[in-house]
Amino acid sequence: MRNSLLSRLQHAGYTLPAALTASLWLKGLHPSLPGWPCPLRALTGIPCPTCFLTRATSAALIGDLPASLHWHAFGPVAAATLLGWSLMAIRQRRLVPRNLPAWPLGAATLALLAYWLLRLWLSFGMGLQGFPGFPSS
Repeated sequence: MRNSLLSRLQHAGYTLPAALTASLWLKGLHPSLPGWPCPLRALTGIPCPTCFLTRATSAALIGDLPASLHWHAFGPVAAATLLGWSLMAIRQRRLVPRNLPAWPLGAATLALLAYWLLRLWLSFGMGLQGFPGFPSS
């Protein structure tokens, strides 16, 4: 019994990106649904590079681009990436699509870190509001 359940889960793993995308779309329609708090922000008081990205992605998935960009500049990019990943995973029936180049992930990571440093500098260095709903110092 246990092996057959595990086997089914392994064979259905390609549906995880679509399930994640659907859950974020639902969160965009119903923002009061519970979410996960940022552990770095809870421990240090400093928002992490992906703080507010869930809200931004959810807003982009329901078509609210101004709200998405208000929360995080990478929201529309994350939404488009999730949609593309979902389609590729379903078409190929694989969680990680074949022939996926590694350089976009590295480039996105560097861009995300640069954006985070800019937001930190705006918030803590300049005293401006670099993070929505987060008090500047």
